Amino acid sequence: MSEFLLETKGLTHEYARPGGAEPLAVLDGLDLQVREGEIAALVGPSGCGKSTLLNILSGLDRQTGGAVTIGGAGSVAYMPQKDLLFPWRTIEDNAILGLEVGGLKKKDAREQVRPLFAEFGLAGFEYAYPAQLSGGMRQRVALLRTVAMQRPVLLLDEPFGALDSLTRTQMQLWLAETWQRHGWTIVLVTHDIREAVFLADSVHVLTPRPARVARRVEIELPRPRTVDTFGLPQFATLERELLGVLTSGDVG
Repeated sequence: MSEFLLETKGLTHEYARPGGAEPLAVLDGLDLQVREGEIAALVGPSGCGKSTLLNILSGLDRQTGGAVTIGGAGSVAYMPQKDLLFPWRTIEDNAILGLEVGGLKKKDAREQVRPLFAEFGLAGFEYAYPAQLSGGMRQRVALLRTVAMQRPVLLLDEPFGALDSLTRTQMQLWLAETWQRHGWTIVLVTHDIREAVFLADSVHVLTPRPARVARRVEIELPRPRTVDTFGLPQFATLERELLGVLTSGDVG
């Protein structure tokens, strides 16, 4: 049995282009290993194929070659870059959407998500509408909706990318604290090296398109992670190491 809950081997993907043009290669022999309970961050140049990789892992797209193995129930829950909350549905009804699509009755779905509202800082907002919430709170709703599906792996695509700097840091601290209690297995796409170092157990640096993993960097910072983590000398060292990899020929 593999020690990894999620693993890709030799993953390749290309998109057909019109007019008989040569297909666009996006992934090129990408190998990724994620252990159970690990937060694995993916960083790399814009357009290198990070979101394509998540689409393949989620089943929204199919790879051209290579293999994907996901343990547990073999399924994932996917939180895209935008919160995608329906403005005409209450926060509670947005939170149960994935469960409803999965066939659960609305009454049962509501009972399942209700205990999560307090933990996600949303108690008292169950019957509010998305327009009444801040950006950070909307992202909490989107993550609650993802977690409520109870899948073995969570895929988070730039979950805090649209937030201002202060709100983003607050959400990073909140996610680190909440993960500490649950031990979710998370694959996190981010362009923010600081975010990757703070949240992750391992950071996987991707090359420019077509992407492969150029380097896996273990993040051996103590947990639980708090605001004091940002000031640790090891934190700055890891930031410099990752920035050096991204800006050198090592990812070419």
